Amino acid sequence: MNPLYTAEALAVGAGRDGRVTTPDGRVDLDLAVPAAMGGSGNGSNPEQLFAAGYSACFHSALALAARERKVKIDGSSVGARVQIGSNDDGGFGLAVTLEVVIPDVEPALARELADRAHEVCPYSNATRGNIEVDVQVGDD
Repeated sequence: MNPLYTAEALAVGAGRDGRVTTPDGRVDLDLAVPAAMGGSGNGSNPEQLFAAGYSACFHSALALAARERKVKIDGSSVGARVQIGSNDDGGFGLAVTLEVVIPDVEPALARELADRAHEVCPYSNATRGNIEVDVQVGDD
């Protein structure tokens, strides 16, 4: 791989009950275990950060797919839901649902654009074969 950019972050404290920062100060967040997992919920958590990153990255890949097809995707959005749960090995795993909305684009073309985005998105490539990712388009 020929790196184009490198991001850095530092987690301190007790991991999920700590703080995460980036050297440029753009990310500076308290972390907390979600209330649903027995924590206080008084901070962000890794799953929220992953959902934010994946949705933004996928939306960028969607824009690339639209440019390739010379299609306007004004007003489009990508939502990400990241679930964490226990797996059969006694550890934990993740699952992701991506919700792609492209107003004023025919459903078949919207699906084609989302499928292409899933092929080129770095987050999709990193997770492929490792976690379940469900890409939903419009009213799927």
